[in-house]
Amino acid sequence: MLDIKEEDKKRIMEEIHYFFKEEHGLDLGYIGQEDVYNFFMETLGSYVYNNALDNARKFYNRQWENAESDFYALYKE
Repeated sequence: MLDIKEEDKKRIMEEIHYFFKEEHGLDLGYIGQEDVYNFFMETLGSYVYNNALDNARKFYNRQWENAESDFYALYKE
């Protein structure tokens, strides 16, 4: 499971509470909020994490390609 700071988890659970109350008229208690939180973390956590890694890899690959082009531009004839 992802390492989430306690204050971030609390904020996420408040968002879960707000969402279910506004969208579905359900007033989830702490246990219900935590169940929803755990479900999504277990279900989506690794997907989101891996997707972020893929995006970072693409970003750094582009940066490396730019740096490599800049490096070769320094060559003298």
